[in-house]
Amino acid sequence: MTGYPFSAVVGHDDLKLALLLNAVSPAIGGVLVRGEKGTAKSTVVRSLAALLPEVAVVAGCRFSCDPAAPDPSCPDGPHESGLSPRTRPARLAELPVGASEDRVAGSLDLERALTEGVKAFEPGLLAAAHRGVLYVDEVNLLHDHLVDLLLDAAAMGVAHVEREGVSVRHAARFLLVGTMNPEEGELRPQLLDRFGLAVEVRASRDPAERAEVVRRRLAFDAGPAGFAAAYADGERDLALRIVAARDRLPGVALPDAALRGITAVCAAFDVEGMRADLVMARTAVALAAWEGRDEVTSDDVRAAARLALPHRRRRDPFDDPHDDRGHGLDEERLEQALRETGDTPDDAPDDGPDDGPDDEGPGGGSASGGDAGEGGGSGGAAGSPPVQPGAPYRTRLLAPEAAGRGGPAGRRGRTTGESGRTVGARVPAGRLRLLDLPATLAAAAPHQRGRGRTGSGLVLRRDDLREAVREGRESNLVLFCVDASGSMAARARMRAVKGAVLSLLLDAYQRRDKVGLVTFRGEDATVALPPTSSVELASGRLARLATGGRTPLAAGLHRAERVLAAERLRDPRRRALLVVVTDGRHTFGPDPADVARRLAGVASVVVDCEHGPVRLGLAGRLAAALGGTAIRLEELAADHLAAVVRDVRRVA
Repeated sequence: MTGYPFSAVVGHDDLKLALLLNAVSPAIGGVLVRGEKGTAKSTVVRSLAALLPEVAVVAGCRFSCDPAAPDPSCPDGPHESGLSPRTRPARLAELPVGASEDRVAGSLDLERALTEGVKAFEPGLLAAAHRGVLYVDEVNLLHDHLVDLLLDAAAMGVAHVEREGVSVRHAARFLLVGTMNPEEGELRPQLLDRFGLAVEVRASRDPAERAEVVRRRLAFDAGPAGFAAAYADGERDLALRIVAARDRLPGVALPDAALRGITAVCAAFDVEGMRADLVMARTAVALAAWEGRDEVTSDDVRAAARLALPHRRRRDPFDDPHDDRGHGLDEERLEQALRETGDTPDDAPDDGPDDGPDDEGPGGGSASGGDAGEGGGSGGAAGSPPVQPGAPYRTRLLAPEAAGRGGPAGRRGRTTGESGRTVGARVPAGRLRLLDLPATLAAAAPHQRGRGRTGSGLVLRRDDLREAVREGRESNLVLFCVDASGSMAARARMRAVKGAVLSLLLDAYQRRDKVGLVTFRGEDATVALPPTSSVELASGRLARLATGGRTPLAAGLHRAERVLAAERLRDPRRRALLVVVTDGRHTFGPDPADVARRLAGVASVVVDCEHGPVRLGLAGRLAAALGGTAIRLEELAADHLAAVVRDVRRVA
């Protein structure tokens, strides 16, 4: 099937440059592409593979060994010298979000290894991507341990598979590209830093450019082959330019002046570690080679900084992903850092913004402010002005008491599945997946004499095999149901309540949960935020949440019930944790006990916000109706729990 030509993509100059520089120098470390839906992120990435030079491989090798320098540890080797090479196009391997670790790294057939003495290895996507491109769409939704696996292989150029004492390694050098929509959740800052370059992609606001995008796409859909033929010369020129830049790359010089500029810029922007300095240096060298020059210039350093540093500026998970800490650089600071090295003239070109405000969106409004009533009516004339949350703190772990079965990997509730620590063994119901070697040996040992064992080898049969039972941690849906009524409206109290919810959101971010936010006040309840992996959106809605009016507690619980029912259909493997933040009062609508009893099958926690010398204990009764637990607001902090434990031990 004919793909969309790289040279036919309109705009996205930074993205195309970042991909081309990585094609010239894969040591840069890959590209992370961030942007809203429908911005051709995937189209641009997939079109890159057609530009890469063809690769010569050893015929019959599943790991694409180079005939000129075969991998000595190749599982299909050792390869004889003087073999006739086979040439094939560079591959684009795509990693689906739901892939297992075996699918990514490859797997050992341990059953054959034990019963037949054969070390059989099935290659994974890392082997398929060797000497090509590995593309991960929605990389922010990929399990953390898989992202770590990919980034380690990309950095080292080698993939390792180790299971039950059997180890296999093979070469895995590829261009790693990840795309993501920030609204669906962020990558952790530690993982952001591992990508060499990052580019923000937005749809053009120029009607003429948008019209050209539509025109070309319609032409491609009408006749892909003819459309591709019209851009064949441009594609051929780009492919030849990549080859020429690769050949020139080893001879490009990085002068001391340029290196001092790189380190000065990294220091000025306060990036952590030395990875940014290395990435900038490699990017500047690749850019010089791409432009046909033999020496890095200050312009190369500037361009490298704009691609390599923005995503390394974001430290706090609640930083706005669209402000200058997440994307884009302060051009004035960049120029100042370069001038202070004494290697850049004072009249260097200034491509940055003018002295006017740079945070205005269309129509002069703040690009990050948003409507105060966003989120389904959280504001309004009847409510008090929004109270800002208190400072977040580390909370105690709130999690379902019972263990789940095979939920998505995370760090909250307990689950049995294919990841985690081994807690037991069982006879496999079908194909053996996770061998428990000690249990297998224990099952086979009593029968060796009866099976006629004469040598040192163990006589194994199929019914001796035991499968490991593992217990790990899963990701949950944490649905917050927050009372925003007048009984919660005292500013000091609401500040503490919002600070508590913000702290729980931070905990959910660290544990890789999905979060949702239901609020209730007045006469109804509102879904302020449908379940999402983006805690930034949740924290923004929380900050703008206004309070006041009566307390429709039953309406809040009913709305939460509907959200949870819809989410069970959408994501049945993910268990829910309902966190109700209230003082337990209800002054409007039916008795909440009836709705609470319908929610009794959902793991729930009631954070009791009641205060004052006289306490009615309504939150505790609500927790009992829900079949959950209640904790006081001041008991939510992990430090408080530690203090209680110390007091109990002291008394004991």
